[in-house]
Amino acid sequence: MLDPEINAQALVLLLQQPNPPLLVDVREKWEFDTAHIANSLLMPMGDVPSRAHAEIDPDERVVVICHHGARSLNVTMWMRAQGFEHVQSLAGGIDGWSRTVDPSVTRY
Repeated sequence: MLDPEINAQALVLLLQQPNPPLLVDVREKWEFDTAHIANSLLMPMGDVPSRAHAEIDPDERVVVICHHGARSLNVTMWMRAQGFEHVQSLAGGIDGWSRTVDPSVTRY
């Protein structure tokens, strides 16, 4: 099984591959509206239990994103317990992404 977390630099490489992972942003809508990675699916943490099985293929590679990495790691571990084996949390969250990969992404 994959490590529970992936760093921003490794995610950049994955996003350049032919079958990039699904990016699932578990922050609230206002946070997503403030800053997000292009093509991310907004699924606030509270909605994950009711939406994950309906909207995400359990065999798909998924990277979960939040502000600093705590919520996304919690969601990652929950999803793994539900049978989603190819899920990772973005270490450092959108804040880390902005600091190390794309400074045009607003920090808040």
